[in-house]
Amino acid sequence: MTRMIKRMTQEQCTHRNNVQSSEKPQVYKVGIYGWRKRCLYFFVLLLMILILINLALTIWILKVMNFTIDGMGNLRITEKGLKLEGDSEFLQPLYAKEIQSKPGRPLFLQSSRNVSVNIVNSNNKLLTQLVTGSSGFKARGKMFEVKSTSGKLLFSADEQEVVVGADRLRVMGAEGAVFSKSVETPHVRAEPFKELRLESPTRSLLMEAPKGIQILAEAGDIQAICRSELRLESKDGEISLDAQRIRLLQLPEGKASTSSSSSGTRQTVYEVCVCPNGRLFLSQAGTGSTCQISNNVCL
Repeated sequence: MTRMIKRMTQEQCTHRNNVQSSEKPQVYKVGIYGWRKRCLYFFVLLLMILILINLALTIWILKVMNFTIDGMGNLRITEKGLKLEGDSEFLQPLYAKEIQSKPGRPLFLQSSRNVSVNIVNSNNKLLTQLVTGSSGFKARGKMFEVKSTSGKLLFSADEQEVVVGADRLRVMGAEGAVFSKSVETPHVRAEPFKELRLESPTRSLLMEAPKGIQILAEAGDIQAICRSELRLESKDGEISLDAQRIRLLQLPEGKASTSSSSSGTRQTVYEVCVCPNGRLFLSQAGTGSTCQISNNVCL
């Protein structure tokens, strides 16, 4: 029995070995072959070329824009802020706390239209504005001041008044200065060897002072010309004419009656007479007063 089992086992093993030897071995290929492999190599090569081009462009941009550790081009980053060297152009609004030029160099602001400086509050409401454009210079604010290097006020303007703090205000216009309202000043004087003229073409000219008005011409004449009447009035005092010679031109001459008129010689001496209404006239002088005889002017 045992022999039979061994024999069967040997026969099974021999049959199994014969079956295995009769079958061909199978081989499985791992990887990409054929046209797929060629496409992969092509894309890898194309990617390397793009990387090299990108790297070259990056290096070229860094060189052209002058990128450094401190900044870019004319722009330098310092501890105090940004520093620009040369001409700079801003296409959008610039917000900065302080703008200053290089020590010893001027600061230029140039624009094809205008340059505007605006000051706003926390609510973005406009407080002060400075605009320079082709049409002119405009400033908007509550107050405008101009001071000298020593801090002296030269000019100030607000809603209430305009103050000129200079020692002298000079008006160079051919027609002088025109004031639509009143003018208050302690001294009005023309330039040396120039005439001073106060004129109101269509209205009256009024000069007032609580302590007096003095008109002085040290080296020339004073003329007062009017179309109708020239009135000198003193309410509580007197009017004094103090001069070596006083001339009253174009006074009317009173005519004496025929019976009392003198004959012959031409009269060259007259006396000044006063009518009850204050009118002055001339009368031929005689041995006595002739005003009563020639008072026909007062009629």
